[in-house]
Amino acid sequence: MASHTLGKKRKRGDEDAGKITLQLSTQPASQVGPVLASFPSLEPPKSTAFQCYAQKGRDKNAPFETQPTIVAGEAETVDFFSVDGPLSSTGCSYMVGVHDKRTNTTTLRPVPLHVLARQVKALKNLKPIEVSTEERMALRNNLGEAFGTKKAKAAIRARERNKVDIDAMKAVAGHLQDTIMQNTDTLPTTEEAKATADSSRLIPPYNADAQRPQDVYALHDIIPEAEYNALSIGAIKAAKTQPERLKLLPFDRSDWVKLQLRLIFAAPKPDKTELKTVFYISAMMAFLKNARNVGDKDALQQRLSRVPSIVLDGLISRFTEKERDTNKPKVTPQMETLLLTHMFALCLRVDAYAADIETIAHDLSMPPAKVNGLFKSLGCTVKNLSYAELKERGLPDTAGATKRAVLKVPLEFPKIRVKRARR
Repeated sequence: MASHTLGKKRKRGDEDAGKITLQLSTQPASQVGPVLASFPSLEPPKSTAFQCYAQKGRDKNAPFETQPTIVAGEAETVDFFSVDGPLSSTGCSYMVGVHDKRTNTTTLRPVPLHVLARQVKALKNLKPIEVSTEERMALRNNLGEAFGTKKAKAAIRARERNKVDIDAMKAVAGHLQDTIMQNTDTLPTTEEAKATADSSRLIPPYNADAQRPQDVYALHDIIPEAEYNALSIGAIKAAKTQPERLKLLPFDRSDWVKLQLRLIFAAPKPDKTELKTVFYISAMMAFLKNARNVGDKDALQQRLSRVPSIVLDGLISRFTEKERDTNKPKVTPQMETLLLTHMFALCLRVDAYAADIETIAHDLSMPPAKVNGLFKSLGCTVKNLSYAELKERGLPDTAGATKRAVLKVPLEFPKIRVKRARR
């Protein structure tokens, strides 16, 4: 028996009967429209009314979904409000559709998305209770005692032992303050402390009120008059050549001394004071180079045969200290510093109060930084001389490339640096 197919023939209009038409809203984009709201934590009652508020001064012609607006509503016990205006995101937009059953058409319109927060009305005027540092520390210690390691628990107990009882200190606070006041009364003032520090500097005697560099360090405060008069320079003046003059000096391997000797004899008439000063500086260099032999006066005198005995005795008496065990003189680090500052003060006099640091450091086999520090302790600044300063001192233009120690007036010593305590 053949099967029969039952059915009706569809009409052409029936194919489009179930289709929905989508279209965009024809209203102006800036016109107020629907809003999409999200409630992450608490959903409001359906009867809650919401209002949309626009910010003053906004661009009224901008699309509604981009305008700065806020949505707010009030329920019986809770207030709802936008967290931070409409939520903006890149590459994503939201739309609301309204369906018309009569025409089977859905009209779409862009809308802003607002994420709403809530505030319980009864808690609006309540301020959070502030937790003190002591309470926070106590809670932290409780957690440490319950869950901390042995090391952490030991640290907590150590802090508790070292904790100062403020209430117990109140009874003795007045006594401590009075004791501090009594002890601080005897402390020196800033001026007194500065005067004490200046008087203990390892430098020659100085005139703090000097108005000229040549008046800061007097010649005979560095070279006693008796020693100055004992310096014999007749043979040096009678010598005809530079090598002959150098052989008559106590120390002839100093480039600085060689240069000064050449400059002195380049003048029409050699300056007697400068020549004696250079000779004395040479004697101080020789004394410093033979510092190990100061304990044996005869051996030292033999090595420094060109230094008068009175000068050698003066150097030993002023720039050595006696050892406790042997009672022999010794050039200690402090005495070496004192000797160097006396020597450098004389170098400043000869070098027109702008001493060549690099040459002096090379002659003494010392780091230039150490020589810089010693010149600064005399009140000098280390710098390159300008063209005018070079001409004022009669130095060649090439001398401007070398840093020099320049004695400044009024005299000003380096300030003592105070190290900060480590926390």
